[in-house]
Order: sequence, then structure tokens, then C-alpha cells
Amino acid sequence: MANPYRSREGLSVRQAANSDEVQLRIDPVHGDLDEEISGLHSQVRRLKSVAQEIEAETRIQNDILADLQMAMGQAGEGVKNGMRRLNRTITQHSSNHILQVIIFGLVCFSVVYLLSKLARR
Repeated sequence: MANPYRSREGLSVRQAANSDEVQLRIDPVHGDLDEEISGLHSQVRRLKSVAQEIEAETRIQNDILADLQMAMGQAGEGVKNGMRRLNRTITQHSSNHILQVIIFGLVCFSVVYLLSKLARR
């Protein structure tokens, strides 16, 4: 394959030492410069339209992310409020529940103790 950067006989491109720079050599004897310039112009227009599409897509995705962050923040606040209410309810009724569990445990222990005494006789 010939030079991959060669476009036509009159115009060739070489990569410079720095990858951001392009060296352009024009040979006016072998090429139609107007045709080359219009070809480059159409490529630049295509690149510009691609860049604009990328920018539009980026804006749409940023809007979606902002909406998602807002929804997650609202959901987090809802969970915090629910946990706060649950903790408040537990602390208000917890003393009764602890007493009931202690009494239930004592009754169960007493029943098992009495059954074991009756079973020995």
C-alpha cells in the first residue's frame, strides 16, 4: 500500500513529531487544488456535524443524570423520614414489648420446669 496519508497526486499529509500537528505539502504541478480544498471542506463539515451531535447527546445525558440525582435525593429523604418514624415508634412502645418478652420467658421456663418435675415422679 502506498502512503496512507496521500490523498491525490498534488497533496500529501505527513504526521509531524507532535501528534497534534499535521504537515501539508502541496505540489501545484500534479493536482487540482480547488478540488482538494473542497474535499477537505466537506470533511471538515462532516466532522463539525459529528461534533454537534456528540454535544447534543452529551447535553441530553447530563439532563438525565441531573434528573436521576434529584430522584435519588428525594428517595433518600423518604427513607430517612421512614426510619425516623420507625425509630420513634419503636422507642415509644419498646418498654411494653420488653416486659412482655420477659414475662413470656418466665412463663415458658416455669412450664418447662413443672413438666420436668412431673415427669420424674
